Amino acid sequence: MKKLPQISEAEFEVMKIVWENAPVSTNDITDRLVQTTDWSPKTIQTLIRRLVSKGALTYEKNGRVFVYMPKVNEDEYLMQKSSSFISRYFGGDFSAMFSSYLGNDELTDEELKNLKRIIEDRVEKGDK
Repeated sequence: MKKLPQISEAEFEVMKIVWENAPVSTNDITDRLVQTTDWSPKTIQTLIRRLVSKGALTYEKNGRVFVYMPKVNEDEYLMQKSSSFISRYFGGDFSAMFSSYLGNDELTDEELKNLKRIIEDRVEKGDK
């Protein structure tokens, strides 16, 4: 697995918008985040610059507008973060993490059915 840049929680909010809407302009990113956070446009622009310097985003200049695209694949990033979480908090034991969540009384019947379906589909495919 290739080494991906460390992305803070705030930077992750920017990345979610870019992953969902790329290519996306600075103004579009700012407009979306101003609606869901209490961040100033200047703060958002700082987060974008950090992501570019970390190699998570790339950009093109179209006239006077900067348009951003991800350099980090969302699925790869989420897989790395998930693996890190399981390793850190459950000693790398996915079964322990899964048991912990199954023991959570907050899971709805629908969520439990979805988990069961996912496992059954995986078993049928015979993956790994």
